Amino acid sequence: MDIQTTTKTELVDITARVRALVKASGIKDGICVITTPHTTCGIIINENERGLRADILGFLEALVPENKKYVHNSIDSNAEAHLRAVLLGNSETISIEDEHLVLGTWQSIFFVELDGPRNRIVNVKLIKA
Repeated sequence: MDIQTTTKTELVDITARVRALVKASGIKDGICVITTPHTTCGIIINENERGLRADILGFLEALVPENKKYVHNSIDSNAEAHLRAVLLGNSETISIEDEHLVLGTWQSIFFVELDGPRNRIVNVKLIKA
Protein backbone atom coordinates (compact mmCIF):
# COMPACT_ATOMS: atom_id res chain seq x y z
CA MET A 1 0.00 0.00 0.00
CA ASP A 2 1.26 3.47 -0.87
CA ILE A 3 1.09 6.31 1.63
CA GLN A 4 1.75 9.98 0.94
CA THR A 5 2.63 11.81 4.15
CA THR A 6 2.16 15.55 4.45
CA THR A 7 4.31 16.67 7.40
CA LYS A 8 7.68 15.89 8.98
CA THR A 9 6.14 13.74 11.71
CA GLU A 10 2.64 12.30 11.70
CA LEU A 11 0.54 9.27 12.50
CA VAL A 12 -1.50 7.93 9.60
CA ASP A 13 -4.36 5.59 10.55
CA ILE A 14 -4.21 2.66 8.11
CA THR A 15 -6.69 0.42 9.96
CA ALA A 16 -9.51 0.66 7.40
CA ARG A 17 -7.14 -0.07 4.52
CA VAL A 18 -5.71 -3.14 6.27
CA ARG A 19 -9.21 -4.36 7.18
CA ALA A 20 -10.24 -4.06 3.52
CA LEU A 21 -7.26 -6.18 2.45
CA VAL A 22 -8.19 -8.85 5.02
CA LYS A 23 -11.80 -8.87 3.85
CA ALA A 24 -10.81 -9.08 0.18
CA SER A 25 -8.44 -11.97 0.90
CA GLY A 26 -11.18 -14.31 2.08
CA ILE A 27 -8.91 -15.61 4.83
CA LYS A 28 -11.06 -16.82 7.72
CA ASP A 29 -8.28 -17.44 10.26
CA GLY A 30 -4.62 -16.54 10.10
CA ILE A 31 -2.23 -13.69 10.74
CA CYS A 32 -1.66 -10.27 9.23
CA VAL A 33 1.91 -8.97 9.18
CA ILE A 34 2.30 -5.25 8.49
CA THR A 35 5.79 -3.92 7.71
CA THR A 36 7.46 -0.91 6.20
CA PRO A 37 10.84 -1.06 4.43
CA HIS A 38 11.81 2.49 5.44
CA THR A 39 14.30 3.28 8.21
CA THR A 40 12.74 6.59 9.23
CA CYS A 41 9.21 5.48 10.01
CA GLY A 42 7.38 2.86 12.04
CA ILE A 43 4.24 0.80 12.46
CA ILE A 44 2.39 0.90 15.80
CA ILE A 45 -0.96 -0.01 17.34
CA ASN A 46 -2.64 2.41 19.70
CA GLU A 47 -5.75 4.50 20.27
CA ASN A 48 -6.77 6.95 17.55
CA GLU A 49 -7.49 9.96 19.73
CA ARG A 50 -6.21 13.38 18.66
CA GLY A 51 -4.64 14.26 22.02
CA LEU A 52 -2.92 10.89 22.31
CA ARG A 53 -1.57 11.16 18.75
CA ALA A 54 -0.04 14.52 19.71
CA ASP A 55 1.30 13.02 22.95
CA ILE A 56 2.98 10.16 21.07
CA LEU A 57 4.80 12.59 18.78
CA GLY A 58 5.71 14.79 21.77
CA PHE A 59 7.00 11.74 23.65
CA LEU A 60 9.26 10.82 20.72
CA GLU A 61 10.55 14.40 20.55
CA ALA A 62 11.31 14.37 24.29
CA LEU A 63 13.16 11.05 24.06
CA VAL A 64 15.04 11.88 20.87
CA PRO A 65 15.21 15.65 20.37
CA GLU A 66 15.58 16.97 16.84
CA ASN A 67 18.07 19.71 17.72
CA LYS A 68 20.75 17.49 19.28
CA LYS A 69 24.14 16.96 17.64
CA TYR A 70 24.05 13.45 16.16
CA VAL A 71 26.96 11.93 14.25
CA HIS A 72 24.66 10.74 11.45
CA ASN A 73 23.53 14.31 10.78
CA SER A 74 26.80 14.95 8.95
CA ILE A 75 25.31 12.73 6.20
CA ASP A 76 21.54 13.38 6.13
CA SER A 77 20.43 15.63 9.00
CA ASN A 78 17.76 13.09 9.99
CA ALA A 79 19.39 11.04 12.75
CA GLU A 80 16.48 11.73 15.12
CA ALA A 81 14.08 10.08 12.65
CA HIS A 82 16.23 6.95 12.49
CA LEU A 83 16.56 6.80 16.29
CA ARG A 84 12.82 7.30 16.84
CA ALA A 85 12.12 4.52 14.33
CA VAL A 86 14.35 2.21 16.38
CA LEU A 87 12.08 2.83 19.37
CA LEU A 88 8.88 2.12 17.43
CA GLY A 89 9.87 -0.79 15.21
CA ASN A 90 8.87 -1.35 11.61
CA SER A 91 6.18 -4.03 11.96
CA GLU A 92 3.12 -5.33 13.75
CA THR A 93 1.51 -8.77 13.63
CA ILE A 94 -2.22 -9.16 14.22
CA SER A 95 -4.33 -12.30 14.40
CA ILE A 96 -7.20 -12.82 11.98
CA GLU A 97 -10.24 -14.64 13.37
CA ASP A 98 -13.54 -15.12 11.56
CA GLU A 99 -12.32 -12.87 8.71
CA HIS A 100 -11.60 -9.95 11.09
CA LEU A 101 -8.46 -8.42 12.57
CA VAL A 102 -8.26 -9.12 16.29
CA LEU A 103 -7.94 -5.58 17.62
CA GLY A 104 -9.20 -4.14 20.88
CA THR A 105 -12.10 -1.71 20.93
CA TRP A 106 -9.85 1.35 20.85
CA GLN A 107 -6.92 -0.07 18.87
CA SER A 108 -5.95 1.32 15.48
CA ILE A 109 -3.00 0.57 13.22
CA PHE A 110 -0.76 3.54 12.46
CA PHE A 111 1.97 4.25 9.99
CA VAL A 112 4.29 6.70 11.77
CA GLU A 113 6.14 9.18 9.58
CA LEU A 114 9.31 10.55 11.18
CA ASP A 115 11.06 12.21 8.22
CA GLY A 116 8.43 13.49 5.85
CA PRO A 117 6.72 14.51 3.86
CA ARG A 118 7.42 11.55 1.59
CA ASN A 119 5.91 8.82 -0.52
CA ARG A 120 6.03 5.64 1.57
CA ILE A 121 5.24 1.95 1.26
CA VAL A 122 3.53 -0.36 3.74
CA ASN A 123 3.58 -4.08 3.05
CA VAL A 124 0.72 -6.26 4.29
CA LYS A 125 1.26 -10.04 4.27
CA LEU A 126 -1.77 -12.21 5.02
CA ILE A 127 -1.09 -15.80 6.04
CA LYS A 128 -3.85 -18.38 6.24
CA ALA A 129 -3.86 -20.59 9.34
